[in-house]
Amino acid sequence: MFFFEFDSNTNQMIESQKLAIIENGKDYFRKIIIPNHLKSLKKLKLKDFNVNPFLIHYLASFLCGDTSAESLAKALIYPRILGTSINTSFGQNIQTFISGLEEVTGCASGIEGIDIEFIDAIDHRRKYCQCKAGPQTINKDDVATILGHFKYLLNKSRLDKMNLQVDDLMVGVLYGEKSRLSANYKMIDSHYPVFCGAEFWERLTGDPCFYYRLSKAFGEVVEEEGIDGSEYINNKIDEIAKEIEDKGGI
Repeated sequence: MFFFEFDSNTNQMIESQKLAIIENGKDYFRKIIIPNHLKSLKKLKLKDFNVNPFLIHYLASFLCGDTSAESLAKALIYPRILGTSINTSFGQNIQTFISGLEEVTGCASGIEGIDIEFIDAIDHRRKYCQCKAGPQTINKDDVATILGHFKYLLNKSRLDKMNLQVDDLMVGVLYGEKSRLSANYKMIDSHYPVFCGAEFWERLTGDPCFYYRLSKAFGEVVEEEGIDGSEYINNKIDEIAKEIEDKGGI
């Protein structure tokens, strides 16, 4: 059952429903991403880093101009907390975001292997979509599973005499660019369309700028919550630096 509406003048999802998707995304960051990110930072210890002793001193010097304990700590912490940690959290918890998307758009699917069903704003056909996080987030086993679900649904539609075309089955990748899709996604795309980032969100909402509006809104959550990430990071740098000093270096 679809409850979202399109503006007849712009052929886009009405503003109130686009705002509902944005608020759902921001809520996902408030309740899942930010707490997990802070938890990962707070529990970090020197032993948690797989340190390459041939590189860490170079990286510290390249980053800060010296190899003091503080500079070594920065070279360890910045990549972890600004890269690996947050990307892992986003990917591991993406189903929470998708579930919220299903709720606010009213397009949850009851079909196994399909996350959402919606009327495509571009070709105006009903799409059966499995959602994934980013352009590198599936493995070889996922490919077989997705293709299996789509093939089953396509065969069933023929038996049930449904007006279902191959292009009506799709994978929607929530962020990224088509050119960055992994070989696993490209394998799926050779059978069924894979829409990535801005293209996916335009098909859902009709708004070619919605993807960028949504991504910007995620950054606003930190300000709205009054979080100063630099304070948490600097405190952790001090802790790790002290561990390095107590150990006599790394």
